[in-house]
Formats: sequence, structure tokens, C-alpha cells
Amino acid sequence: VQLQASGGGLVQAGGSLRLSCAASRRTASNNAMAWFRQAPGKERDIVAAINWRGTSTYYADSVKGRFTISRDNAENTLYLQMNSLKPEDTAFYYCAVGLRATYGVQTSDYRYWGQGTQVTVSS
Repeated sequence: VQLQASGGGLVQAGGSLRLSCAASRRTASNNAMAWFRQAPGKERDIVAAINWRGTSTYYADSVKGRFTISRDNAENTLYLQMNSLKPEDTAFYYCAVGLRATYGVQTSDYRYWGQGTQVTVSS
């Protein structure tokens, strides 16, 4: 499975961005998917995750109420709507396909990774 993330960019604090992640194979539709982010010098941390049907989601405390994860299995695409962005949201954002239908919160719960897209939030 190949993953192509897009939608990153430079935005002012308080602004919005929508990330997309297109999967090359329908296999991704049977597995959980997630967004992680990694800032320079820091570990890769989970941002949000969603189960294979899109009926259950997880959000890191730092993004709850501001970010929304969703998926379109017919289009093999994962989304992350990011609102009320803060400078501390600045990072490379990675999409990932999980090992199972239910999501995990560790990087080891995910098998396939996209190349990442940069999100920069200016103050």
C-alpha cells in the first residue's frame, strides 16, 4: 500500500487546513488509519485515528475539539480537518494504515506510512 499525503502548508494561527491521504489499494479500507505528527527533535506522536468503518475515532488531547479525522473508503482516502491552528501544531504530518481494523495509538500499531506533509503555523 502506498500513501500520498497532501494539503499541508503555511497558515496563520487561528486558520484552517485540510490534509488528505490517498491510498493506492483498497486494502487500506479494511484497516484502521491514523495521522501522526513529528516536530524537529521530537518523537512521532499520534494526532488522530479512525477504525476501518469510520465509526470510532481517537484524538490526542492537544487537538480535541479542533481537529476532525474522517475517511472515504470508496475513494480510499483519509482526511484531517484542522481548525483553530496553533503554532505548536507545526510539524510534519504523516498518514498511516494500521495492522488491524481497530485503531491503536502507537507507531508500532501501523504498517504503512505516507511520506509526510509539512504544516507550519505562524504566530
